[in-house]
Amino acid sequence: MIEDLMRPILTVDVIPLVLKDGRMHVALQRRDRAPHANEMALIGGYVRADEDESATAAALRVLREKAGITPRLLEQLMTFSGAGRDPRGWSASIAYYALQPAEALPADRNLVLTPLDQARGLPFDHDAILAKAADRWRRRAAYSTLPAFLLPPHFTLSALRAAYETVLGRALNDSAFRRKIDELRVIQPIAGASSKATARPAQLYQLSHDGVTEFDRTL
Repeated sequence: MIEDLMRPILTVDVIPLVLKDGRMHVALQRRDRAPHANEMALIGGYVRADEDESATAAALRVLREKAGITPRLLEQLMTFSGAGRDPRGWSASIAYYALQPAEALPADRNLVLTPLDQARGLPFDHDAILAKAADRWRRRAAYSTLPAFLLPPHFTLSALRAAYETVLGRALNDSAFRRKIDELRVIQPIAGASSKATARPAQLYQLSHDGVTEFDRTL
């Protein structure tokens, strides 16, 4: 008979990513308890076996309860585990990244938007989680509609191109981008809808499919 079987700590950690002022930002939150109390960290919490149907359900609950966020897109990244990542004991964290428009973030949850390239020195192994997430979605963005989930559901082609340029870290030719997006048929115009953000109204579009669509080529 095995006595005193050690039970690992099981958590989820979520990286909320938004596009603001032409730069990618991550929404961090100050921890309200030990370990690492008062330090800025990713949004995370325990998996509740009696409540959460899955790790994804746990991640959505933690985002909702702690940050008031309902993301446009939530995708699992990978599992981080080991004896040294949490001072409370051997732990495993299932990490996710979440995408949503910056304006959809609540103003009353003490979220701190930090430029992605400046988010360093986080507790636990959150630096490693953040680095892995950034690498994953940047590579995936080149052949999918992932950047569109940083925008509101209705957007202009100019806003979509700007989102791709920010995520990919390079400029895109406007006419070539429009031609490729048209050929891929991943967005569709909204009849009678145009943006009033500029003096010259621009057609509004939406994604042709609810989930992420992958291309057979890179942009």
